[in-house]
Amino acid sequence: MTAAALALSARDRIEACLARIADPAGEGSRAFTRVYADTARAAAEAADARARLGRSLGPLDGRIVSVKDLFDMPGEVTTAGSTLLRDAAPATAMAPAIARLAAAGAVLVGKTNMTEFAFSGVGINPHYGTPGNPADRSRIPGGSSSGGAVSVADGMAEIAIGSDTGGSTRIPAALCGITGWKPSQYRVPTAGAFPLSYALDSIGPMARSVTDCALADAVMAGETPQAPVAAPLAGLRLGIPRGPLLDGLDPVVAAAYDAALKLLGGTGVRLTDEPLALLSEAAEVNARGGLTAAESFFIHRAWIDSRADAFDPLVRTRIDRGRAISAADYIHMQHRRRDLIAAMDLRLGDLDALVLPTTPIPAPKIADLAASEPAFTAANIALLRNTSAGNFFDLCGISLPLPVAGGLPVGLMLLARNGQDARLLRIAAAVEGLISGK
Repeated sequence: MTAAALALSARDRIEACLARIADPAGEGSRAFTRVYADTARAAAEAADARARLGRSLGPLDGRIVSVKDLFDMPGEVTTAGSTLLRDAAPATAMAPAIARLAAAGAVLVGKTNMTEFAFSGVGINPHYGTPGNPADRSRIPGGSSSGGAVSVADGMAEIAIGSDTGGSTRIPAALCGITGWKPSQYRVPTAGAFPLSYALDSIGPMARSVTDCALADAVMAGETPQAPVAAPLAGLRLGIPRGPLLDGLDPVVAAAYDAALKLLGGTGVRLTDEPLALLSEAAEVNARGGLTAAESFFIHRAWIDSRADAFDPLVRTRIDRGRAISAADYIHMQHRRRDLIAAMDLRLGDLDALVLPTTPIPAPKIADLAASEPAFTAANIALLRNTSAGNFFDLCGISLPLPVAGGLPVGLMLLARNGQDARLLRIAAAVEGLISGK
């Protein structure tokens, strides 16, 4: 946030967010599934009182945060974007990652909409509506953390908490013109978040700046939050992953990416072409069906067999792919992934990060994808292609917005080795400053 915005009281800022959520001409009714107006006002007033007394709980005290509707909140049913869970038992405790934010003084404004059970990168939800992309309301917001990205881009929240199993914070951030962060998986607890894939789920924030993402990430990880100091750009070693992750780029994406590379090259960054044969080996592993299909079918198999009609058909089809994956195939995928993670870690040892487009395409039209399963499937595959590599190889990653004059938002993604989160955030802060001219 800007210094001027933060100079306003938390109560003033939450009132502005609530007004935007309630605006009938806006996306609040589709971006949010639940709004905590009364408790948010009380939390904001408490933050203001602490500020007057000089007793701040830290840099997130009084910040307005939205929460994806797959995180448990006490006394509430966690619906995970589905109608199947409407009659489930309410949660008895707050998800640990969210509880840490609340303890740090964050003002929780509400639960945000999402792809049903977080199983697509598109963001369409036939049950609760699809929030329109802030750049063009006829286009998808990206998924699965669709409502969260729109909540930040539309000024209904300052930070949004989502999940990222194949790109679900970075994809909507890229398509909506904001920043999205995926940490190394081990750092942030996934307890209390409805699972999609035990092997791949990560928890991350979306915001308008690298700093806000870094602060929220640190709090959720149980670390001391502090703004990342931008790393020197000169001498950084950034790899360009030549091959499938750069194939078939939309002209708008390609132009923005090429401009970003030229800008980086002018600062003394060492850009090197890096063919990554390991990507093909990962594709061979996932050709067996993928870990997400196997694990999601395990989670949903009783419902798939007894209440199939209650699912979004596009989600049900993806889950049901796991039915054909044998135990032997699942174990094989896990073992091969473990070996490939180690190999990729070694392969990236001489690089500070990989740099590539977050998605190869900008946001498609909602109507085009909702009317055609082949069009939906093609778009979903394209949107997940680049980001899912970060999840498979257990990397940390961030999507930064690229300037596109008069066009749809485009994201620039940086991926780094597992555990290099703090370093990547420093690099991202420097790249953000370069791109924005600040």
